[in-house]
Amino acid sequence: MRATIAKVRRFNRTVTQRAGALEAGFLGLGRPLGAARVLWEVGPEGCEVRALRRRLALDSGYLSRLLRGLEAEGLVAVAPAAGDRRRRMVTLTAAGRAERAELDARSDAVAEAMIANLLPEQQDRLVAAMGQVERLLAAAEVEVGPADPEEPDSRRCVAAYFAELDARSGGSFDPVTSRPAHPDLLLVARRGEEAIGCGGVTHHEGWSEVKRLWVAPEARGLGLARRMLAELEADAVRHGAAAVRLDTSRHLTEAMALYRSVGYREIPPFNDEVFADHWFEKRLG
Repeated sequence: MRATIAKVRRFNRTVTQRAGALEAGFLGLGRPLGAARVLWEVGPEGCEVRALRRRLALDSGYLSRLLRGLEAEGLVAVAPAAGDRRRRMVTLTAAGRAERAELDARSDAVAEAMIANLLPEQQDRLVAAMGQVERLLAAAEVEVGPADPEEPDSRRCVAAYFAELDARSGGSFDPVTSRPAHPDLLLVARRGEEAIGCGGVTHHEGWSEVKRLWVAPEARGLGLARRMLAELEADAVRHGAAAVRLDTSRHLTEAMALYRSVGYREIPPFNDEVFADHWFEKRLG
């Protein structure tokens, strides 16, 4: 682990230096990286302060200081949202929009300089590696933990899962006719304050059943479904289950591919779920 941490730190040092993050005035614009990033993230359409804080994972006090500094320079305006004075909106002024355009141009120039001395195939490799790093870092930000099935995040995830089932089946899914799930353990995946996935397991005599395994579309490709499924299986083992079973629909082709890839095999129906077309089982060692 220490060797891995050392490599991560070396990578961080390389990236921060090449990106110009060590400069007192980021990209020669006279303000540090934090303030420049906030200015860029506000964007041409403006942004709710709460959403900006969540997106950048910044302490509210620190973000307030950055916004006050940008406001004092005449680059942003912060005001209550129209129709809801409890929400605060930040928008770019004309000077702020000009500054953001200059920030974009200089950032493009830095990015171009980073790859200028590489052959085209090396550029492709670097960009592909950057994409992989970005995905893995996004996955590392996600916290997965137990949740009350009745709490708002849990209910929102299950409702989104039902809505996707209905959309992908052409409107044929009715949650009223689906078998109810009463999980002994419900996991919810969260990225910051946002719930982006869920999955539950119910324990029976000698076996356990996984239900409602779902990941938000924008968070797919991060390995979250596989991660939650592994944690649900581990809970089944702790409860003495010899096997885990689940049912799914023919419309969920990605889910079936996942189950098969981690050792599930198709079996005859073990329940009367009206929406299911396929039933799977995995023996637990």
